[in-house]
Amino acid sequence: MNKIAIFVDVQNIYYTTRDIYGRQFNYRKLWQHIDFQGDIICANAYATQREDDQQIKFHDALKHIGFNLKLKPYIQRSDGSAKGDWDVGITIDMMETAKSVNTVILLSGDGDFDLLLKNINSKYAVRTEVYGVPGLTARSLIDAASTYNVINEDFLL
Repeated sequence: MNKIAIFVDVQNIYYTTRDIYGRQFNYRKLWQHIDFQGDIICANAYATQREDDQQIKFHDALKHIGFNLKLKPYIQRSDGSAKGDWDVGITIDMMETAKSVNTVILLSGDGDFDLLLKNINSKYAVRTEVYGVPGLTARSLIDAASTYNVINEDFLL
């Protein structure tokens, strides 16, 4: 049986689907799509934590689908910018999990993950898949993955 691990850069997926499609990503459809490919043994969603009702409902929905939610405090800087970057946390978890799965799936368009995919592919001989929005997924990330899956209308609410 194909053992699968899923890692979701929630902020990246939120903003890229919003910017290109003006719609939200459907995590339930993704789960159903991937569930047919094997046994999902790990599914982590990385997000920032805000204490508003809409965000809490969204986090509860992710948990209900089957995701392990990892939260980092949302930090608003004095210059108006925000911080809530999960790149290091995602990297550590993917490196640890890649040892025990056949397929690692990353939902993100962030090119910073290209070296990570190359590393786990060569070190652990796992299949690496990326789900990203066309035009907002780094070419280096697409090239580093075994398979690039386009987030299109089929994966939107």
